[in-house]
Amino acid sequence: MLWILVALLLLAAAYFVYGRLLERAFRPDAERLTPAHEYGDKVDYVEMPTWRVFLIQLLNIAGIGPIFGPILGALYGPQALLWVVFGAISAGGTHDYLCGMFSVRSRGQSIAGVVGEAMGPAAGFLMRVFSVILLRRVGVIFVLSPAKLLSSLTDAPVAMFVFCIFGYYFVATLVPIHVLIGRLYPFFGLVLLLGTVAVFTGLLLSDHPILPEMDLLTNRHPEELPLWPLLFIVLSCGAISGFHSTQSPIMARCLRNESHGRFVFYGAMLAEACIAMVWVTVGLSFYPAADILHAVIEGGSPSAVVSDVSMQLLGPIGGLIVIVSVIVLPITSGDTAFRSTRLILAEFLGLKQQAIADRLKIALPLFAAGIVISYTDFFVIWRYFGWANQSLAALGLWSAAVLLCRHGSAGYHWIASLPATFMTAVTVSYFFYSPITLGLPHGLSSWGGAGVGLVCLLVCARYASRLRKVGPLA
Repeated sequence: MLWILVALLLLAAAYFVYGRLLERAFRPDAERLTPAHEYGDKVDYVEMPTWRVFLIQLLNIAGIGPIFGPILGALYGPQALLWVVFGAISAGGTHDYLCGMFSVRSRGQSIAGVVGEAMGPAAGFLMRVFSVILLRRVGVIFVLSPAKLLSSLTDAPVAMFVFCIFGYYFVATLVPIHVLIGRLYPFFGLVLLLGTVAVFTGLLLSDHPILPEMDLLTNRHPEELPLWPLLFIVLSCGAISGFHSTQSPIMARCLRNESHGRFVFYGAMLAEACIAMVWVTVGLSFYPAADILHAVIEGGSPSAVVSDVSMQLLGPIGGLIVIVSVIVLPITSGDTAFRSTRLILAEFLGLKQQAIADRLKIALPLFAAGIVISYTDFFVIWRYFGWANQSLAALGLWSAAVLLCRHGSAGYHWIASLPATFMTAVTVSYFFYSPITLGLPHGLSSWGGAGVGLVCLLVCARYASRLRKVGPLA
């Protein structure tokens, strides 16, 4: 229990200490008009109360990520808990705050649009391609996972729920943001937080020992998969996730004041870390051995763990409430994944989105592609999602480092460039090592990834030292 208390204190302290450092680097201006005020269109640019924006941001970035990822991460051991805490503070929170605030400062553009303006069309195109590929996979994952859970509860065919969820996504992607998302999602955000507290309380009151094995030097994975770099790919949401950079611009268009950015973007990331921390703890505490947890996952994906844990800790009624919340959560991120894709493509194609006909021009082919991808095996999609997700996170951090340099904060580039170096080493090592890509030996892959990350850091440091200050972003 002491480990959990220390972790919570670190996350709370980070909000006030490291969050203030991020503000010093970005320099938010409370007097500056936000995109919600300047470009309000009653469709995507809609001013909303800050507490609503925070809860919607939390839902948008969360979904099943801080639940399924930590469950899979727990297979490796308590190292997953450390990654959640320190990853969220220094990498995920930095990524989310800077990507969100640079979007606010750049008319609510997607991160691809921001990067394109600051670093040139080629960099913007690369970010756009990664963003769209990732968002399509996220949208499909967030269809399949709740559909499988609903099917297991009702014995109805998975295909029926897939059809219904896609139908809801289609509607939610098209209607103005305040009609469904603005009204319902703050409530669902509270359900997420209450459900997490309920599961953790049930675990504390149960007979299960809390974090019985805290050996940080042993890899517990039953299949002896290497902790580096796989843990940092599997466990993304809750620590750092490139998906967040695609979601933050949605709320950047609804923010009332730049000074609220730390609460909305950095605060939501730390809140997600708390959720992830609970599910890592559940994975390490509820099952006496990693091979038992692994068997449950293999038998029905991480959703089987959610069902098993919730029913046993909270009973049929409480367990059903948590399971339903885990069904709702990916749906509330899946629709914003498709919405974000619509906005990115509209930005690229120069299509205004006030008219429903213009929204349909993008939504129809987008959803047709999503339905085709949904026929792919869940675990195949998840593996590719993990690498693409963390690669986008590395690109987002490098972009933030360059943007800080270009807009008068070159001395602070390290708050983005150091975690970017780490994430580059992770993703390049995975690309070299994974059998679904190059399949090179583990040692060679690790050294290769570290070398690429270090080269990128040296290039960024040289760029920061030479770049002349150009003033605040217009």
